[in-house]
Amino acid sequence: MGRGGDPWHAGEVTRTVLVTGAARGIGAAVACRLAGDGYRVVAVDRCSDDPALGYPLATRDDLDSVVARCGSAALAAVLDVADREAVLALPGTVGVEAFDAVVCAAGVVWGGPPVWETPESAWTAVHGANVTGVLNTAAATVPQMVARGRGRFVAVASAASERGLARMGAYAASKAAVVSLIRSMAADLADSGVTANAIAPGSVDTDILAASAKVYGLGSVSEFAQHHTDQRLIGPEEIAEAVTWLCSPGSSAVTGAVLAVDAGMTAT
Repeated sequence: MGRGGDPWHAGEVTRTVLVTGAARGIGAAVACRLAGDGYRVVAVDRCSDDPALGYPLATRDDLDSVVARCGSAALAAVLDVADREAVLALPGTVGVEAFDAVVCAAGVVWGGPPVWETPESAWTAVHGANVTGVLNTAAATVPQMVARGRGRFVAVASAASERGLARMGAYAASKAAVVSLIRSMAADLADSGVTANAIAPGSVDTDILAASAKVYGLGSVSEFAQHHTDQRLIGPEEIAEAVTWLCSPGSSAVTGAVLAVDAGMTAT
């Protein structure tokens, strides 16, 4: 056993991490940051657009670029996290018996009319990527972590999980569901040596924020900075730093937590 009863042993072997939504934005920053920490990275993205969303998603070229930046210990896998069978098959496909850490960064946004006018296709797309994708990824990876008695599972939620968002209710609801899912996972994982936590970013300078700006007719994503205490947008790398800590041995006493990395957005 490690310090504080944690069975995670630092430095024994190269750790392997699965990062979904890795082709750009927060997922890309997380993949590169963990690769820099010595992790072998399996970088996953769907690499295709969804007509229900109305904005371009990441491409295979984007994913390949991230893997190249991560170095020789990284590999790419193309799949939709909403496709349960594809996700369940992933560990065998990439030849990983058990992941040491899993980061669910795959996510999409949609908005426009009041929430009750959300088209079924948009609701399905948002919740498929943002919520079902987390559940599917857990189903594919957590049992093996539990069998080994150690692991870190981190999901990217949002400050929107605590706030009502006009014209973006489907997104806000999906992120609130992620928070509840993670807290329930942590309870189920009691005494297993596996932790489950969520990160709740504020407005991060990504393609998703650009799509959100179009929903509100904003001229620039920088206008979202007014909702932060320090009046600036957050960089994806700042979220990656927090995720890296939650994946580390040092976070052994943290589970079921929602870590706000939101530049003070929810502080007041």
